[in-house]
Amino acid sequence: MLDKKFQNTKIILASGSPRRQQFLKDLDINFEIRLKEIEEIYPETLQSLEITDYLAKLKASAFDGELLENELLITSDTLVWFNGKALGKPSDYDDAFKMLQELSNKTHEVITSVCFKTKNKTDIINDTTKVTFGKLSDESIKYYLDNYKPFDKAGSYGIQEWIGLVGIVNIDGSYTNVVGFPTEKVYRYLLNI
Repeated sequence: MLDKKFQNTKIILASGSPRRQQFLKDLDINFEIRLKEIEEIYPETLQSLEITDYLAKLKASAFDGELLENELLITSDTLVWFNGKALGKPSDYDDAFKMLQELSNKTHEVITSVCFKTKNKTDIINDTTKVTFGKLSDESIKYYLDNYKPFDKAGSYGIQEWIGLVGIVNIDGSYTNVVGFPTEKVYRYLLNI
């Protein structure tokens, strides 16, 4: 439905995430991928969705002065927020193991921010989903880490993978947001700009 609206606009996704790329394809949106290396550092004073908003904008700012009149850039950032702290991508196997032990039998929030940038304007949207894990045994955590290697994922897990199928007992909010891209909000934004 958006193809006519954006027939004269080039949509650029600045994300190497295969999941975000697939979601845009599934929304029937034509896009190209442009990647830039960004050091994802944010001020320690930021909390919760302030962090993902900041990082999504930071990723977009790498394209300052480069966008043409007919280009729309999309950047995004996702994190897990638990017990007043951000759980980003794990630093190594042990870090991932500890994160999943912490999340076991508890509820956490998954927050994603999406930044839309044109030559003259920057907008941001975000979404929060509450996810509850049942009890995760050390054996199941080890099995998951050994077989799925989720070291590029916030909170050390992918909801669409084995651990999500066997470990998650409740989701309150958008499933696609937990995967890393709140498709309904993205689509609604694009429909209304």
